[in-house]
Amino acid sequence: MRRWPRPVRAASRRRFTPHRARVIDIAKADYRDPVHAQAVVTLLDAYARDPAGGGTPLAAQVLAGLPAALAARPQAFSVLAFDQGQPVGLVNCIEGFSTFACRPLVNVHDVVVLASHRGQRVAQRMLALVEAEARVRGACKLTLEVLSGNRSALRAYEREGFGGYQLDPAFGSALFLQKKL
Repeated sequence: MRRWPRPVRAASRRRFTPHRARVIDIAKADYRDPVHAQAVVTLLDAYARDPAGGGTPLAAQVLAGLPAALAARPQAFSVLAFDQGQPVGLVNCIEGFSTFACRPLVNVHDVVVLASHRGQRVAQRMLALVEAEARVRGACKLTLEVLSGNRSALRAYEREGFGGYQLDPAFGSALFLQKKL
């Protein structure tokens, strides 16, 4: 008895179309490059204006001085994402030090993906470059803070291997606190 191939459903015949494939370029920022410097402040300001970033624009002196201040700190680095030359994502990182491991650690300080590019795994690709840079620096771990109500960001970080921090479950999980000066 001869078997005929099953009919293919229309949904599985979907063809690859160029407009579906976005080429997002990911690069370590060069703070002295005017294009990169402008991208860092534009994206960080967009994040600051968002409710998840506090809902307040950055001060003029921050916008003017941030790239030079970051460039002056060898422990700082940033990763940018560009879509056809337009900045769409940013991760700012600061190298710290783990006394328990006697090795550097990298704190992922800011993660920004413009609303137009969320859900496209831009953060995932930027965090992959952050991890590669952390490994080059000999870091023992990556750390980050996330607001408990930012569920989509929390899920994205968990997909990338981040999890809550605790040493002994009897003492609970670590909390992030601040004291403004």
